[in-house]
Parts: sequence; C-alpha cells; structure tokens
Amino acid sequence: MISIQHDGNLVSVTVMGEFSLADFKAFEEEVLYAVRFQGKADLLLDLRGMLSYTVDVVWEELRFTRAHAQDFARIAVVTGDEWMVWSAWLSRLFTGIEIRVFDVDELALDWLAQPVE
Repeated sequence: MISIQHDGNLVSVTVMGEFSLADFKAFEEEVLYAVRFQGKADLLLDLRGMLSYTVDVVWEELRFTRAHAQDFARIAVVTGDEWMVWSAWLSRLFTGIEIRVFDVDELALDWLAQPVE
C-alpha cells in the first residue's frame, strides 16, 4: 500500500506493507503527472514501513527509472534497511540522479528544500 502527496515539484511517497505492482503503477502515474505540470520532480520515498515487495516491482522500477531519469532532480530515500542503501547506490550508478539515503524524514526534507547546485 502506498500514500502519495504533492507539494509543488516534491512528490512524497510512503510505502506500507507489501509494495505491489499495482502500487508502483499508481506511483508512476502520480510522478508523471507532477512532471508534466511542475517540471523536474524531487522525490521523497519513505520506505520504513515497507515489509516486502514483489519481484515484478523490481523489474518495473528499473524500467521506469531508466526511461524517466531526466524527469527527476533529486531522490531522498528514508529507510533503515541496508539493502535499500545498496539499491539506491546502484540506481545512482545507472541513472546519474542524485540519490541520498536518510534515517529520518526531517533530514531528507531539509536536503530536498536546499537549492539544486
């Protein structure tokens, strides 16, 4: 299950429980809508409540990120899961998007509020 909120060019996504393909498709629609009307989007992903994800989500995430890498300015990931830290690092290698991982959402929001250099 996901919760998605917009605030200007910031798209905030909170994942709770299992992250399914249907959830990811909803995420895609929301991000593309924000990009269409706001330009490059900053993304805040709060994954602290995510318990699991389906394999098809991994494939779709790779496809979507590669196809839309130019649509993102920065991505902040809030998680305590070490695997997510490695995943963010790998995604950055393949996309060139500035991605940072945080333990606390306030720090992630502070970083996203700073002007892009």
